[in-house]
Amino acid sequence: MSGEGTGYDAARIEVLEGRDAVRKRPGMWVGSTGERGLHQLVFEVVGRAVNQVLTTGRSGSVDVTLTSDGGLRVADDGPGSPFEAGGDTGDPGLDALLTGFPAGPERSDRRHATVGQFTAGLFVANALSSRLTAEVRYEGVSRVQEYVRGVALAPPAAPGPASGSGTTLTLWPDTEIFETTHCSFAVLAERFRQVAFLNRGLGISLTDERPADEVRSVRFRFPEGVRDFVAALDAETGAALQPHVIGFEREDPRMAGTMEVAFLWSGSREERILGFVNSRATPQGGTHVDGFRDGVAAAVTAYARERRLLTAADPDPGADRIGVGLTAVVSVKLDRPELLGATRRQLGNADVRVRVGDAVREHLDHWFEERPERAAEAVERIVRRFRQDCRRFRQD
Repeated sequence: MSGEGTGYDAARIEVLEGRDAVRKRPGMWVGSTGERGLHQLVFEVVGRAVNQVLTTGRSGSVDVTLTSDGGLRVADDGPGSPFEAGGDTGDPGLDALLTGFPAGPERSDRRHATVGQFTAGLFVANALSSRLTAEVRYEGVSRVQEYVRGVALAPPAAPGPASGSGTTLTLWPDTEIFETTHCSFAVLAERFRQVAFLNRGLGISLTDERPADEVRSVRFRFPEGVRDFVAALDAETGAALQPHVIGFEREDPRMAGTMEVAFLWSGSREERILGFVNSRATPQGGTHVDGFRDGVAAAVTAYARERRLLTAADPDPGADRIGVGLTAVVSVKLDRPELLGATRRQLGNADVRVRVGDAVREHLDHWFEERPERAAEAVERIVRRFRQDCRRFRQD
């Protein structure tokens, strides 16, 4: 079709760059201009703070506050960073991150947690805020800068002394962009809780100063990581007994990453397995979840046959049968994750399935040997349910 026939030609093409591109099409960067996009804006800022803390390799904290005037304050006690330049590391300074897209692809490796479903960067958060104030405490010096809709209001304030290190970003989502600027305390608290579970020792607090009658606040830190996560999931079912959580953590250079796995069998007939990649939820599962189920099925089947709980005439129960009553969290942190689909909700790394499966079977084999009474109880219950299902199937 020609431009003459449509009245459209190259002269009519509008090229938007940088801040104008973000403000013109905000949904491309945060997903929507509704509540979901507003939460993604929050996750952009919190994600950067979380990764500042994780780079230290020690326990640290991120404090998030929903201020009474509709703003958001995110403070971390990470190492901080230079304001104008990257110093010896060559990394961009904070001002560059706030005023332009970073060069190169989105960073995603085992030391990097993704808090939202994707990462657009601080530039997007700044451009979609009516006002933003950045304070950096780095090497004993504090620098403060203010921005209005992504543009610096004035030169940075003169450096001052600082105790400790870290970054504080305070912003107000732009009412010209977002349909609502009221964040859900419950949605934010649930996601921060997950991130704290998935990064052992990380502390995250959320304080809401908006209620007129009473400030509310929650704080999360879980010394046992995903073991605590599984215990909490089991508690949600109303289980009265102390759960027997099976868990381990392992680094495997063959998949260029680490795995942290925890699980238990409960009295429920439901299977609940949550998968995460670099702290990002994978609701559609993927190779890490498939590998976990392979490993559990292999260990349980081998145990049942060695102890003649299954006869030679019995078929293998299979992962679907063995997963009945299983609650699990499978968290992998990879240097080169391959996330599939437009929404990137499923892991595709083929080597991860093999490595996770082997590790789960090995750990569960040892657990069966060390705890014979609990092993017998768990496997006998699985086999009993399997036989009942087989009888019902033959009757039907």
